[in-house]
Amino acid sequence: MKIIKLNLVVVLILLTAASCDNVLESRVSELERRVAKLENGGNTATTTLNTTPTTTTTIPAGPEIKPEGPLPEFSFSSETFDFGTISEGEIVEHTFSFINTGEAPLIIQSASASCGCTVPSYSKEPVPVGGTGEIAVRFNSKGKKGNQAPTITVTANTYPKVRKLRLKGTVNAAG
Repeated sequence: MKIIKLNLVVVLILLTAASCDNVLESRVSELERRVAKLENGGNTATTTLNTTPTTTTTIPAGPEIKPEGPLPEFSFSSETFDFGTISEGEIVEHTFSFINTGEAPLIIQSASASCGCTVPSYSKEPVPVGGTGEIAVRFNSKGKKGNQAPTITVTANTYPKVRKLRLKGTVNAAG
């Protein structure tokens, strides 16, 4: 088991160093969660793994538990935006608009993209019940070719806490 764990750590370090892509990071987290579950005999209690001498990764204790009381809720007209086909180097901007259809003010805690080519910005003020908010996204296709599908991960005081928004399209090579 220790050899498997050591091999997994080496693979995790290489994957993490190879890319800043959050897709890989989520896969690494999932692998860490599975290893922790195996080491704990199927128990999903929180486990901490040292992935490098200076980095510690904490694995969540299991599924998210719905909080009691009134909660805010996102209502997007669409969670995916297809930008079609563009030429490499073009910039695509899109705004995901939402309504808080819940029963409490909605507060976005963070919005992050799966790669550095996509930059989200969002409403910083609490969105009242029935109010509207926006998550603006800017995708830079420089250095990107082929099918693209960056993901924007939005964390808020909703249930579930995380919501995924997606851009998709094709980038043709320049010139």
